[in-house]
Amino acid sequence: MSLNSYEECKITSDWLKAHTDVRPVLAIVCGSGLGGLAKTIKDPVILKYQDIPNFPQSTVHGHAGQLVFGTLQGKQCVCMQGRFHLYEGYPVQKITLPIRVFKLMGVQTVILTNAAGGLNPGYRVGDVMVIRDHINMPGMAGNNPLAGLNDERFGVRFPCMSDAYDRKLREMAHEVGEELGFSDFLKEGVYVVLGGPSFETIAECRMLHSMGADAVGMSTGHEVIVARHCGMRCFALSLISNQSVMDYTSKEKANHEEVLETGKERAAQMEQLVSTIVARME
Repeated sequence: MSLNSYEECKITSDWLKAHTDVRPVLAIVCGSGLGGLAKTIKDPVILKYQDIPNFPQSTVHGHAGQLVFGTLQGKQCVCMQGRFHLYEGYPVQKITLPIRVFKLMGVQTVILTNAAGGLNPGYRVGDVMVIRDHINMPGMAGNNPLAGLNDERFGVRFPCMSDAYDRKLREMAHEVGEELGFSDFLKEGVYVVLGGPSFETIAECRMLHSMGADAVGMSTGHEVIVARHCGMRCFALSLISNQSVMDYTSKEKANHEEVLETGKERAAQMEQLVSTIVARME
């Protein structure tokens, strides 16, 4: 059976439906240090990745490795506390399997969060970037989650990506951010995804910024491609957890501990932002 096949995803979807009465219309994917979003879900049903058929296992510190089903602002949802990455050794089709499973469960909208390095010199650690668009570097090298035979039951062979991040949800985020007093740290920009796990060199950061990227990370783009292929709308936020080093005289060094600490500091405000957006979603 091929990775990420319709049959494989249906087995997982059917198993999840048998273990919870929740039929989610919304999926939330939590990035490093941002799993606290799941705590806002009412009447939670928690299922460990290790118990779910065909699911990969999350190996990154800061990722709990479980699905949380329940209700958020009156909407049935599922939250991924921990996602999967190319650098963990999984094929790109495998790390995006949960998105297709969610589609088969009835999910219509996917909200994704991640921790990212700031490339835009106007960004500060702790800023939250609404993702307007992405640059998929692994995809440009041929590592695209849609490579291989296309199954029309999921989507078309050549899906459009010019509308990958829903404009109405992005506009709503800024409206909500202004109402909550978050305008001073709420930005909008372009996210570039790399394979990882090593952080970027100074030369790489300079190149990525010159290409038009405002923040850099190791996730999200693959999931969005699969979600859009399946016809789901997407909205994504990057927490700027460290400032990428672009000066050879700098003594700053990126590290994962800083990523997690920044997540803790900004978590409550991100939860409030996402929760309010969900409340206003159609």
